[in-house]
Amino acid sequence: MGFIADSLSRVKPSATIAVTTKARELKAAGRDVIGLGAGEPDFDTPDNIKAAAVAAINEGKTKYTAVDGTPELKQAISAKFLRDNGLKYEPNQITVGTGGKQVLYNALIATINPGDEVLIPTPYWVSYPDMVLLAGGEPVVVEADQKTFKITPEALEAAITPKTKWLIFNSPSNPSGAGYTRDELKALTNVLLKHPHVWVMSDDMYEHLVYDDFEFTTPAQVEPQLYDRTLTVNGVSKAYSMTGWRIGYAGGPADLIKAMAKVQSQSTSNPCSISQAAAVEALNGTQDFIPINNKVFQDRRDLVVSMLNQSSGLECPVPEGAFYVFPSCAGTIGKTAPSGKVIETDLDFAGELLETEGVAVVPGSAFGLGPNFRVSYATSTEALTEACTRIQRFCGNLK
Repeated sequence: MGFIADSLSRVKPSATIAVTTKARELKAAGRDVIGLGAGEPDFDTPDNIKAAAVAAINEGKTKYTAVDGTPELKQAISAKFLRDNGLKYEPNQITVGTGGKQVLYNALIATINPGDEVLIPTPYWVSYPDMVLLAGGEPVVVEADQKTFKITPEALEAAITPKTKWLIFNSPSNPSGAGYTRDELKALTNVLLKHPHVWVMSDDMYEHLVYDDFEFTTPAQVEPQLYDRTLTVNGVSKAYSMTGWRIGYAGGPADLIKAMAKVQSQSTSNPCSISQAAAVEALNGTQDFIPINNKVFQDRRDLVVSMLNQSSGLECPVPEGAFYVFPSCAGTIGKTAPSGKVIETDLDFAGELLETEGVAVVPGSAFGLGPNFRVSYATSTEALTEACTRIQRFCGNLK
């Protein structure tokens, strides 16, 4: 018998972290590398949020807190849900974790029994299937349209079985940036109403990062009848440029929240007390910087989409939100890279692009859909322009 748990053999390391690590290693070795793998805004955390953290330190708020969040932060989250989403959650219906990832993981650990199925639309965030596997469940992929990156009501209906426990829903999406309109979401919730044993885990992390005239909505908001079987997950990482502060949260039925707190009490216990104080200010304080940052993101999106669509063999849809694009590289499959290697998969494309031009992207197969690749435009316009120029050159040199 091996020493490492057999369950880990079912799980892959995070592809996005792997790409970022590889890019850092090449940079450390002296290579000129532009990393487009990390989903992390390049804006600094706003000053008012940093000031709240400093004040918390000076006031001695450096002790243990309640396991799943301070009363002050839960109240701020409750106000946020009501203000932004029209959802009323009492403090006992709210949990705070060390990032959105822990909140999702806690929910799965607290609810999954062996054989339970979790529906995951493609393309999906890399961690969803592996978290389901670690919890002892079975991830079931729901194929999305390869142009819009959205699932249809028919596809959702066909995927539901008596074993289905959860649908994990992410809009706007990582990796595609695709966002469901209210009508598209209502069509999906109509399907879910017919299957009362299926719960909804709505990952709303990119709620505030939407562009043009897109209106964000969340499942329990669109269909109130789903409120009692929906976990609405969010966090401060993306919109507030607080990735390193590690604060995620969720609202849901009190019994589920209590079960998630039990899991957290035996794993990490409370999130960082200082980060929680900063998150209170993030949610309660000025939101004026969000549209300013979004304008920068939208300009970057338009730049990247335009330049990638001018690259031979690439096709890049325009996303509704987040800070990713998910272009198809199908037009490069079968061509030969400058190294002499034939590109047969999106893994080959990403690997040759990194070696030849020093641009790090994440292969689409890591997100369950290829041949595509993910580009994060949460970096400077100058770096994006240079990276896309290199991608154009790479594609142009394929034979």
